[in-house]
Amino acid sequence: MLTQSNPPEPTWQTIMRLLRWDKPAGRLILMIPALWAIFLATHGTPPLSLILIIVFGTLATSAAGCVVNDLWDRDIDPQVERTRTRPLASRALTVKTAIVIALISFICAAGLAVYLNPLSLGLSVAAVPVIIGYPLAKRVFPVPQLVLSIAWGFAVLISWTAAVGNLQTSTWFLWGATVLWTLGFDTVYAMSDREDDQRLGINSSAIFFGDQSANAVGILFLGTGILLGILGWNLQLNWEYWLTLILSIILWSRQYFQLLNPDLPKPIYAKIFRNNVGIGFILLGGMIGGFLL
Repeated sequence: MLTQSNPPEPTWQTIMRLLRWDKPAGRLILMIPALWAIFLATHGTPPLSLILIIVFGTLATSAAGCVVNDLWDRDIDPQVERTRTRPLASRALTVKTAIVIALISFICAAGLAVYLNPLSLGLSVAAVPVIIGYPLAKRVFPVPQLVLSIAWGFAVLISWTAAVGNLQTSTWFLWGATVLWTLGFDTVYAMSDREDDQRLGINSSAIFFGDQSANAVGILFLGTGILLGILGWNLQLNWEYWLTLILSIILWSRQYFQLLNPDLPKPIYAKIFRNNVGIGFILLGGMIGGFLL
């Protein structure tokens, strides 16, 4: 009896997987802090042109970061259950092709950045070595997710300055909240890879925090909520914002109690990560409503 093999994956689909555009959660979760920034900086009324630049800029930047990460990890990913089917790990794409795609992504991001003011453009340039250096941090720094969180924080700084031309006190509260939030949800993501990372000698915040990872995530989410509360008070946001902040804190608390289970199935970690996209959009709605309603 003949067995029917699956047809080969079209090249464009393989490229979409390399860019992670087949998994929108990771792309949206970078876009969210950037949208927070432009809506808060403009009191809920950013120009459409700026929204489009930020949306497409974050898509291009996150795509470039994913490709750079996979280039660094192409010999490690085949040994990790979650990443072994990635295009470079499975040799579905060549290194040369991936480098070209990364360069195109960076060029697209740069092409959008030139429409920003000089301060935003300078911050965009400053973010590049942080993005490129994150995969290296996994090899030399005990909490590499902190490097990723700082890279995420640049989305706030770039977007805020793109909207109003300067950094303000509220910018730093939002930046701090973004860094803590990112470190929290990316630690959750890393918890599913902890055994593989330990075996391969790769650093992660989940390994660094060890048995206290759930408590660390809880503290990080609590810190996020506190900084967002200070931000709302500083900007004198209306009750709609406070309602969404309270709801977000309740959802983060629920995630914390889930993480306390030492036998949590691995797919739940990814689900918690994805659920933070929804929390981010809830907060975005509150930020817009906090000014306009």
